[in-house]
Amino acid sequence: MSTSERLIESTRELLWERGYVGTSPKAIQQHAGAGQGSMYHHFSGKPDLALAAIRRTAAELREQAERQFTTPGTAVERISAYLLRERDVLRGCPIGRLTQDPEVLADPALRGPVDETFDWLHGRLTEVLAEGRERGELAAGLDPADTASAVMAVLQGGYVLARAAGSTEPYDRAVKGALGLLAAHAATGAPAAALPRPTRERETS
Repeated sequence: MSTSERLIESTRELLWERGYVGTSPKAIQQHAGAGQGSMYHHFSGKPDLALAAIRRTAAELREQAERQFTTPGTAVERISAYLLRERDVLRGCPIGRLTQDPEVLADPALRGPVDETFDWLHGRLTEVLAEGRERGELAAGLDPADTASAVMAVLQGGYVLARAAGSTEPYDRAVKGALGLLAAHAATGAPAAALPRPTRERETS
């Protein structure tokens, strides 16, 4: 791995663990095993490096989510696969946690990938739900955009509740409740979604 790659990956890890405010250039250099000169050779400073790290994390999140959204199955099954995939719940969402950093929110460049990621996720969830409604899997009265917002709120809120409790149980219960509500909106005669049991390990939001 090149020096620039080590710096980006180290910054990603530290941003997830400490947030932007708590991640210093010195900590990044130590984590990456790189000197100050190497860091400033590749990046103009902490904001430039953080932006590269956030963009990579956002791209990874979208790639992971898209795998579930494009798998065969009903809309509820695909959203279930997304919500129930393996995650490091107690660390929270690496993108969602950045919304708690005032310096990120105040910097349009750093905030950009965060906003774009949530906009993309809302759009894809809306599309999946609309497809389900059009195929007769979901009740005609279900609003795809509103329901997509609710799914996102359950996901991000579940992270917060789990971290506050020091347990994944609140997250699991929130997801189970959301999926139960989605199943309740299945159209009469639509195939029932087979919901896997949740497991929690390493993937991101």
